Amino acid sequence: MSSETTPSLPAGGALRVMGSETEFGIHAPSTPAANATYLSSQVIAAYARLTRQANAADSGTRWDYTDETPLRDARGFTVPRAEATPDQLTDAEPILTAEAVALAHGPAEIELDGDQEPALMNLVLGNGARLYVDHAHPEYSSPEVTNPRDALVWDLAGDAVALAAVRALASGGERVPPVNLYKNNTDGKGASYGSHENYLVPRSVPFADLVAGLTPFFVSRQLICGTGRVGLGQDGTGRGYQVSQRADYFEAEVGLETTMRRPIINTRDEPHAVADKYRRLHVIVGDANVSHVANYLKFGTTALVLSLIEAGRAPKIDVHEPVDAMHRLSHDTSLTETVRLIDGRRLTGLELQWAYFEAAAKLAVDQGVASEEGGDGHTAEVLRHWERALTDLGGDQDAAARYVEWLAKLRVLEGYRNRDGLEWGDARLGLVDIQWSDVRPERGIALRLAARGSLETMADAAAVAAAVVEPPVDTRAWFRGTSIKRFPRSVVSASWDSVVFAPPGSYRLQRVPTREPLRGTKALTHRLFDEHESIEDFLAALLGDRRT
Repeated sequence: MSSETTPSLPAGGALRVMGSETEFGIHAPSTPAANATYLSSQVIAAYARLTRQANAADSGTRWDYTDETPLRDARGFTVPRAEATPDQLTDAEPILTAEAVALAHGPAEIELDGDQEPALMNLVLGNGARLYVDHAHPEYSSPEVTNPRDALVWDLAGDAVALAAVRALASGGERVPPVNLYKNNTDGKGASYGSHENYLVPRSVPFADLVAGLTPFFVSRQLICGTGRVGLGQDGTGRGYQVSQRADYFEAEVGLETTMRRPIINTRDEPHAVADKYRRLHVIVGDANVSHVANYLKFGTTALVLSLIEAGRAPKIDVHEPVDAMHRLSHDTSLTETVRLIDGRRLTGLELQWAYFEAAAKLAVDQGVASEEGGDGHTAEVLRHWERALTDLGGDQDAAARYVEWLAKLRVLEGYRNRDGLEWGDARLGLVDIQWSDVRPERGIALRLAARGSLETMADAAAVAAAVVEPPVDTRAWFRGTSIKRFPRSVVSASWDSVVFAPPGSYRLQRVPTREPLRGTKALTHRLFDEHESIEDFLAALLGDRRT
């Protein structure tokens, strides 16, 4: 899908190709020892059945692993496969053993017969997203979008997908026990799972510049978009409350790993796009947010900082021992802790964030994207929310608690502590922490606060509902999602950078590359879908028309 002209996004602001990945915490209350991988596969299968995509999944919505390169490192080398850890081998279908299935419900709790449906581990959705099993968790990877508001909306669509699967499994018509899903990052017992972000940056930007510009920002970003966590240390046994769910699990500054010796800057060089044009920055330091504003700021501020780096205008800040600094800032809810810089200065986390905000605001003005009316339509809004968060955190924290998630959760926990005289080590507080992120609106504390107006929302419910079934119109996700919806039995597999069709009556598959994320949009391809009802005519027109 190439053309002489490729769309582009304005430079200097919050617009860029981005997306999210959320691994949901999973628990089956009736069978706590159930195999999590099997349960996760049943979440995927339940959603497939619910959306009537089971037939499509059998014949055409498998994930295409052809272009996966998880062992390529941005520092200029590729890790030998024999030296990789299992979690790094994301370029192959996960395998669920018969033993795991047999033990899924505990001894003799269910008989598995020959009619048992094969475990469904991957599903590509009609909205362009991927729903699959990753490290024993159901994971939703959002479709590619071009701005932080859409990143929020299609991320929330993943929460709705998770809820729909939970409802289906609780209906009593499934062969597996009901499960609960949690949009969080730790089970309270020492395990952590990811909430990742992805941003495309020009390949021409030196990776060393990304490391230098992003490290101080990521060390302090948790203050505006942390989710909050009961317990200190990786095992959570230290008494107290901290800003971030993920901070304590990071042990390195730069590296390829994602589940062991997690680094602040991940070096996976897997662009899922035109490789000599783009680099995909894989961000693993973020928390999974239920708060709309915190989630929005996570995407928007990071996009602005990447624009700073690309322009060579990131603040010249070099944090001494950034991993330790990240931990200490997370452990300090008073926001008075300082971190030492290489030049000897000491700055608070808020001061670090203000330095980035001021630089981003000036760049946006200089490049003409900061105006509410004449700008790019998104940068001004991000700057406004960012400035408000930093101002409120430094002064009016009651106001900040309406949208800064870690502070909102802390207010709830302090209410329990004051009412019942609970110490931070009390297990009941840990349960409240877990319940905060339950995807069920009648059980999730954060969702209940939002429903009564105590936690600020940004995304319209109708927009989120539409995003569950419709792909974004301005990226290649539109072509991917629409192909799956229009020709479900003819799409044999899909990935971020290709869709593979099986033309009827042909023994040859037809791979349609989608390496340019800003092509395959609704504007460029909708006529193909509108004018050609049969897959034969559609493919003939697609492959013969270079305008697509």
